[in-house]
Amino acid sequence: MSKLRVMKKSLQMVTATVALSILSATSPAMAETKASTPFKCKPGETYYMNVMVSGVEYWFPVYEMMKEAARSMGCKTVYTGTPEYDVNKQLASFEQILAKKPAGILLHPMNPDPFIEPINRAAEMGIPVVTFAADSPNSKRVSFITSDNYQEGKFAADAVAEDMGGKGEYAVLENPGQDNHDRRVSAFIARMKSKWPDMKLVSRAASNTDATKAYNSVMTMAQAHPNLGAVFMPEATSAMGAAQAAKELGGKIRIFNADVNAKILDMIKQGEIFGAVNPNQGMQGYMGMMLLYMAAHPGLIDPMNDHDRAGYNPMSVPFVDNGFSIVTKANADDFYWDKYLAKRGTKGINE
Repeated sequence: MSKLRVMKKSLQMVTATVALSILSATSPAMAETKASTPFKCKPGETYYMNVMVSGVEYWFPVYEMMKEAARSMGCKTVYTGTPEYDVNKQLASFEQILAKKPAGILLHPMNPDPFIEPINRAAEMGIPVVTFAADSPNSKRVSFITSDNYQEGKFAADAVAEDMGGKGEYAVLENPGQDNHDRRVSAFIARMKSKWPDMKLVSRAASNTDATKAYNSVMTMAQAHPNLGAVFMPEATSAMGAAQAAKELGGKIRIFNADVNAKILDMIKQGEIFGAVNPNQGMQGYMGMMLLYMAAHPGLIDPMNDHDRAGYNPMSVPFVDNGFSIVTKANADDFYWDKYLAKRGTKGINE
């Protein structure tokens, strides 16, 4: 465990549009046609966040910093979604938001393709959509903010392989169809093949963010492969079931997952989970809100291009990397939601 280092990636942007637009928006030389008080919402201007499995702790820090950015500009925010892991129900909740004609929507789409038409319709209505953590790349969403899922998989593979001395058997649990999960898994496997050729993939199974399925899968994997040394999964729910199985099997199987919550953190501190990679959720919310605001107020941005002639929104930031951390026993205490909320003195998603 001592070989795991905390990896904090700095916030990166594929384009400098955000920084440039902020500078231009606040410049004294701004044309008179621009807003006289940039980065200030109109009374009642409201932005929504929409997710699936709305009770999952992962979303809470995202919304916390979305609120922070919105509050600084006098905007209102609303947390919405569906408690189920059901794309049709999330689509229905998205439609309910559209009916309210919000200023913008920060969206985590459960699956990419089902959201193409609704997002495109939102764009036609003049409602910008920014996706975070998972994407709908073929839609007209204005921006996508996430940690680099390929880098997450890469660092996770290195952490596991280094602790195993670069040799042994590993397996993966998956959630096929959710693009950020698919990228993490594919990157983990690719890194093992390229850098750790003596690490052998012996099994893979779809746990579909179900702790019971994960538990049963790890039990089956271990029976078929007695030398199994590690299991990687791209989310936290499966990790709880996988860790319980590993514990019952003697604690020799390293469980490594993506995302943390209080239970995952407790299990990391107790040595039941080897480690986790965790995106910087707060940056997803803060930058997501700023990107939505700029997309909803295109008059703040006047780049030297043909946006007026072409009739498109000049706010164009295709991708923002919010960074991530590797969570171990050494730093787990820094990631508890209740401690974070107490420090900030807010009510989280309930305000």
